[in-house]
Amino acid sequence: MKRLLNVYPSATGIDVALLITRVAVAFLMLAHGLPKMEQLFGDGPIQFPAVLGLSAGISLALAVFAEVVCSVLILGGLGTRLAAIPLLITMLVAAFYVHLPDPFAQKELAIMYLIPYVVLLLMGSGRYSLDYLILQPSYKRRLSME
Repeated sequence: MKRLLNVYPSATGIDVALLITRVAVAFLMLAHGLPKMEQLFGDGPIQFPAVLGLSAGISLALAVFAEVVCSVLILGGLGTRLAAIPLLITMLVAAFYVHLPDPFAQKELAIMYLIPYVVLLLMGSGRYSLDYLILQPSYKRRLSME
């Protein structure tokens, strides 16, 4: 019982939580991004809102970059903090620009996606990531020099 009520999580627990968050949100967002990518590279007309003075094609391309490319980066934990920024911006635009006049239920999904991207921006990718594998040797080297 004491372990369940502990407010100080273990480092391993945090790393596992970040891994689960990264993998889950990346796969879920890919389900939204892949159909947009098909539309972007398909032959049919682009049916996407023109956002912030950008054309519909550019808006769609930016959404595809965020939802597909950045989601793949987050999935592997490569440049996670940087990859979270375009996704965060995309969700802010979706919730508070595209769906501004809509009822809260229409904004809710974008806001729900926004939350894990804020967490990943603040926390990074954790130990179970490519970021850790790449940066760990230089971090150990830096510690040994001190």
